Amino acid sequence: MPFPIHRPRRLRKSAAIQRMVRETVLTPDDLILPLFVCEGKGVRTPIGSMPGIDRLSIDLLAQEVKEAHGLGIPAVILFGIPDRKDAQGTEAYNPDGVVQRAIREIKSKVPEVVVITDVCIDEYTDHGHCGLVEGDEVVNDPTLELLARMSLTHANAGADIVAPSDMMDGRVQAIRKALDENSHQSTLIMSYAAKYASAFYGPFREAADSAPQFGDRRSYQMDPGNSDEALREVEQDIEEGADILMVKPALPYLDIIRRVRDTFPVPLAAYNVSGEYSMLMAAAEKGWVDGDRVMMEVLLSIKRAGAQMILTYSAVPAARLLNG
Repeated sequence: MPFPIHRPRRLRKSAAIQRMVRETVLTPDDLILPLFVCEGKGVRTPIGSMPGIDRLSIDLLAQEVKEAHGLGIPAVILFGIPDRKDAQGTEAYNPDGVVQRAIREIKSKVPEVVVITDVCIDEYTDHGHCGLVEGDEVVNDPTLELLARMSLTHANAGADIVAPSDMMDGRVQAIRKALDENSHQSTLIMSYAAKYASAFYGPFREAADSAPQFGDRRSYQMDPGNSDEALREVEQDIEEGADILMVKPALPYLDIIRRVRDTFPVPLAAYNVSGEYSMLMAAAEKGWVDGDRVMMEVLLSIKRAGAQMILTYSAVPAARLLNG
């Protein structure tokens, strides 16, 4: 096709034409807001490594959810910070735990919002691992029962979606079985299907007070060098009953998002994680980048790669910009 018959710049000659031919469009409907909920009343504790993000008590959390809903953000995902931790993570599956009470409060104040809950015991254990520990080993099968119990308490409290992030083998099946046997057939499972052992989680571990007290999580989270393994993990979670899949982190794994999207016709989410957020905020605060433009470009790139839902700490400012 010889030049000058085909001039691609003709499709870029005005903002209106660019909007008409744009392939990927970002809207507030694409965003999910992560929130950290703690005990107490009137508590708003800033997270040092995540500017603009706070731990919130349940009363203030409900206000935050209402604001997000008003901006058109359809869903939130809750992470709990309990007052008490132990080796078994018992507060994770306490029917009156901090997340369980937060779900009930949100549903009473903003019933239209989709409430997603993180299902993992790392925030609730004194050792900081995502499973039960025997000696120096994180054991898989005994952990499944606790994850199923945790999910059930969330569903009983009114959660719309439970999201297992632990990366234990077989946890989707165990959770689906527990939900179905207890009249929660309509509760969805959003599986952290391809969750990598990433250095980008650092700020989150400060926010959730969930850093491992020994070792690391490489025996259960995925090796960053592996791509085919992600497809096997995703396929297994589909077979076990996952309704929505997730890739985490997002930016360093855009290729994984694209491979999953091209391979499996299942709703796909991606988590724009704390380290990605904090790097952007730090660069913006120093004036090295235009924070708003880079934020929107990042989110657009995640959607362009194939994610239909984006979990992001930038959800509120992004929604404000999208709403004009």
